Amino acid sequence: MELVNFRIFGAGLFSPEAEGTTVVTGPNGTGKTSVLEALAYLGTGRSFRGAPRESMVRTGEDRAIIRAELDNNDNPTLVEAEIVPAGRSRTQVNRKVVQGRKELSTATPCTIFSPEDLVIISGGPRGRRDLLDDTLGFLDPEGARAADVVERIQRQRAALLRQSGGKVTADVVSTLDVWDHRLAASGMTLVKARERLVRDLVEFVGPAYGRLAGSEGRALVGQHYVRSWDDDLLTALQAHRSDDLRRGVNTVGPHRDDMLLEIEGREARTHASQGEQRCLALALRIGVHQLVLSRTSVIPTLLLDDVFSELDPARSRALVAELPPGQSILTTAVPLPEGISVAHIIPIGQLVRAS
Repeated sequence: MELVNFRIFGAGLFSPEAEGTTVVTGPNGTGKTSVLEALAYLGTGRSFRGAPRESMVRTGEDRAIIRAELDNNDNPTLVEAEIVPAGRSRTQVNRKVVQGRKELSTATPCTIFSPEDLVIISGGPRGRRDLLDDTLGFLDPEGARAADVVERIQRQRAALLRQSGGKVTADVVSTLDVWDHRLAASGMTLVKARERLVRDLVEFVGPAYGRLAGSEGRALVGQHYVRSWDDDLLTALQAHRSDDLRRGVNTVGPHRDDMLLEIEGREARTHASQGEQRCLALALRIGVHQLVLSRTSVIPTLLLDDVFSELDPARSRALVAELPPGQSILTTAVPLPEGISVAHIIPIGQLVRAS
């Protein structure tokens, strides 16, 4: 993977081992996480740190480039991303521009573990929805397409609501009718795909949490998809239209849904300890990885960003035991826990970085 003007890297070149675990070491603040962020951006089109695109471009530059050569099941793939803060960013796979999450996740499949994952449990619904929609890119082409379509329709519908200024004209009503029917159709496809995915993950998330938490064999984790409306989506959109026009935003739809997570019957977001939340976040990532392995021929690269600094020794060993074979890239500023097999260690200073 080549980096140009990405974060603190004026130029960088990263070559991990194809099999086993490559460890990137170095003090905090030296760019270790940025290496994983760049690779994950190629697979998702966004920063797993929740950072805006402009923050990923090196100070003083007008764009950043990420270029990676990957080998997926003996299928060589070139993935290139151009990140432009003030313009249109784009990603290409084998020189063809792509936008859909299915194409990105197929070209650069990866599973990400990071300290930021705690927000998936403790934060708002968006992080949980993003996890589901990213996973659809691996498993459900129709659901992944619906996620992209819904996102575009909601942007266009929201722009119309803002432009209307709350005025209900014939043109506004007729255009909203069109958007609402399209949103209802694609939205229901997306929601049903998310609901199936939540049910499918039950088999993997609960057991993974039990092993990480040292409570194997107990039914600890509950997960349920929660819609933000009653009845059918088209009826809900029409019922909320007046409120949407008054507020200038989309107040109902798949972008307001959530995945409710529970530990021993307690809502994890509000009633779990930070240790429990962290274990559950890791279990979700492991569950997604294992579900993808069980349903497809795709073997995502595991990206582990400084996770051992957040775990006690027992949970660190449990996490190591959960990691499946394949390619892993791990960053750390602390010594590795015992028991992890390392294929290669790269000090962060070995990546060429312009000052």
